[in-house]
Amino acid sequence: MDDLERRKSLADFLRSRRERLAPTDAGLSGGSRRRTPGLRREEVAQLANISISWYVSLEQGRDVQPSRQVLENLSTALQLTTAERNHMFSLARLQSTQDAQRGLPVESVAPALELAIRALNPHPAYVLGCRWDLLVWNHAAEAVFAFSDIAPPHSRNYLWRSFTHPYFRRHERWHLLAPILVAQFRVDFARYPGDPRFKALVGDLMEISEEFRSAWASHDVTSIADGHKRMNQHPFLGVLEFEYVTLQVPTNSDQKVVIYSCSPETAAEIGTRLKLRVDRDR
Repeated sequence: MDDLERRKSLADFLRSRRERLAPTDAGLSGGSRRRTPGLRREEVAQLANISISWYVSLEQGRDVQPSRQVLENLSTALQLTTAERNHMFSLARLQSTQDAQRGLPVESVAPALELAIRALNPHPAYVLGCRWDLLVWNHAAEAVFAFSDIAPPHSRNYLWRSFTHPYFRRHERWHLLAPILVAQFRVDFARYPGDPRFKALVGDLMEISEEFRSAWASHDVTSIADGHKRMNQHPFLGVLEFEYVTLQVPTNSDQKVVIYSCSPETAAEIGTRLKLRVDRDR
C-alpha cells in the first residue's frame, strides 16, 4: 500500500462508514428524499465540526494531513467502534506505534512457546504471524485443519486457506464467519503499508474468491474475539465442536496464539486419531 493507495483506502473507509449511518442515527432529521444512502458529506462535516471542503478532500483521497483532533471528531461523528477508530488512525498514519514505518519482520516462534503449543494435544493450537502465516501448530491442529496440505500460492497462510481449503468451509456458519475474518485481517493489513507480500495475498484472494471480494469491498474492521466453532462433516472426524480463544504473544505483538478447547466428544475423536497415527508411525 503506497501513499496514494493509503489515501484511497482512508477515503473508501470514511465513505463506507458515512453511508451506513441513517440521519436518525446521528440525531438528524430524515428530511427530503435522498439519492444516496447514509449521511451527506456536509452532515458529517457539521457533526465533526470541520469544514465541508476539508472533509470532501479526505473522501476524495487528496494529499491532506488530518490532525489527531480532526480524526477524533470524525470518529465520534461516524460512531466508530474502537477497532474502526484505530484502523482510521492507522490509515491516516497517526497511530501511536511505529508499525506503519517498519517492514514485515522475519518471523520465528520462541522455543518455549512452540513446546507449549505442541503439548496442548488433543486441543488444536497454532501461532499466526503478522500476515496470518502459520508459524507453528500441533498434531491436533494438523488432524483438524490439514495445515500441511499444499495450497499454492500461499500454502502456509491462514486467511488464504480459510477461503480455499474445504476443511475451513465446513464451519456451520461459514457465510457469517468469512466477512468477520476479512474484517479482522484488514486491521493487520493497514499496519504494514507498502509490503508486497500483503498486497500479493489480497490480490490473489480478490482473484479467486467472490466472498472475499465482497467482504473486502465493505471496508469493515473488527477486533479478534473468542467464540464457539462447530465443524460439520469433517472427512475423518465427523462433527467437531470447540470453544476458541486468541491470545497475543507478550513478547511479540505481531504474533497470535489460537487455542481450540474441544468438547469431550471432540477431544475423544481427535485423541483416537492421534493415537492411530502414533501406532502407524511406529
